[in-house]
Amino acid sequence: MKMELTDKEKAALLDIAKKAIAAKINHQEIPELKIDSENLKLKRGAFVTLKKRGQLRGCIGYIKAVKPLGETVQEMAVAAAFHDPRFPSLKPDEVQHLSFEISVLSPFKRVKDINEIEVGKHGLYIIHGYHSGLLLPQVALEYGWDRETFLKETCHKAGLPPKA
Repeated sequence: MKMELTDKEKAALLDIAKKAIAAKINHQEIPELKIDSENLKLKRGAFVTLKKRGQLRGCIGYIKAVKPLGETVQEMAVAAAFHDPRFPSLKPDEVQHLSFEISVLSPFKRVKDINEIEVGKHGLYIIHGYHSGLLLPQVALEYGWDRETFLKETCHKAGLPPKA
């Protein structure tokens, strides 16, 4: 079931992410969540992507619906800022230069034909044996990929050959 968030809910998620990172960077306790929206109480997978001056600075998320969306965003914002193994922990002077992107995942659907993939709308998650890789919908748009390239790059991220 696809979730449609209101502008107010989107703003609330952004606020949750920003407050969690601000608390952590200032060595304070992460604020307790007070969520009114039923959508933000539903369990959903989500990713928080941080960019500093347009460059990736951290991106971590839950692929599956593990916790309520508000909690997931709070936890993943901190993880993206301080625990993404590709980057050092965020420093206080970097916070003002951050932009946030929150991707709420819909339940997965098996694709049997590459033509079912809508670039920019669908993300891709590939599992084969012990290998897996996920690319969010916006990645294909940012790089100008077509369906085939998007699929090949997701295979590459999973450590699989392009035609896997």
